[in-house]
Amino acid sequence: MSYNKSELDALRKRIEQLEGKVDPPKSTFKPMSDAEHRDWVHQMNERRMSMATPPSVFRDLNVIPDHIVKGIVQDRHAPTSATGMIPQSQQRADVHVRGSGSGYVDPRPLSPPPGIGWVDAQLIADDVRQRAKRKGGG
Repeated sequence: MSYNKSELDALRKRIEQLEGKVDPPKSTFKPMSDAEHRDWVHQMNERRMSMATPPSVFRDLNVIPDHIVKGIVQDRHAPTSATGMIPQSQQRADVHVRGSGSGYVDPRPLSPPPGIGWVDAQLIADDVRQRAKRKGGG
């Protein structure tokens, strides 16, 4: 392939144009001062909180009316009486009193849940049946 001088000049110009496009654009990065960065972070937090659910929505969605909640709070801070919530004539259902009345209960030994023996028996019987079926000509 032979090219004349004008064709080579045209190709060189074209190559220079293409190489000029390859150069990356200049960066627009400008370092921020500390004050600018704090302001930028503050604006970012303001934008984020502008999308947050306001507390009034939670109060409106609350199922319990305010006067009941205030009563619960007051009861929580009220001094406890000697009898408490359960009258002295009754005993709490979850406390088992043994000789000393200390509330200590002997630990129960670990065991499988109730009914698991029936499941085991069914599985063993099914295994015996399947083995007999395979052995007998299945």
